[in-house]
Amino acid sequence: MKLKIQTKILNPKIGTDIPLPNFATDGSAGMDIRACIDTPVTIAAGETAMIGTGIAIYIADPSVMAVIAPRSGLSFKHSIGLKNFVGIIDSDYQNEIGIAVWNNGLEAYPVQPGERICQMMFVPVIQPCLEIVDEFSDESARGLGGWGHSGKH
Repeated sequence: MKLKIQTKILNPKIGTDIPLPNFATDGSAGMDIRACIDTPVTIAAGETAMIGTGIAIYIADPSVMAVIAPRSGLSFKHSIGLKNFVGIIDSDYQNEIGIAVWNNGLEAYPVQPGERICQMMFVPVIQPCLEIVDEFSDESARGLGGWGHSGKH
């Protein structure tokens, strides 16, 4: 049985003019999320624009979260990504999904209505309890080597 995510359509264009989020292929890990805008939004080089998606989701299960990731084609071809690089949608979030689209390129980029702007993946979450200790129970091979230590031979 597939996980069901409650989805609220906030803009009547979703499901008619603009497709619902969907998996492009049977092997896709992420659902394509589209810009729910009336007219193109031009993002100047180095700037960020908040683009609405016209949907809200409610995951409800705290052992699941959604991850918003950039689309590799937009990133490679046009230097378009997400301002926060990767977004997280917590299980109790219920507002519209907004995408902070960042133009890291040298030229302005027009985001078109209905354009695929990012991907959404659902992944498991572990919420551990932190156990305060004076010493670790085992010493790892890395130990106290510090940043970059594991790459040195």
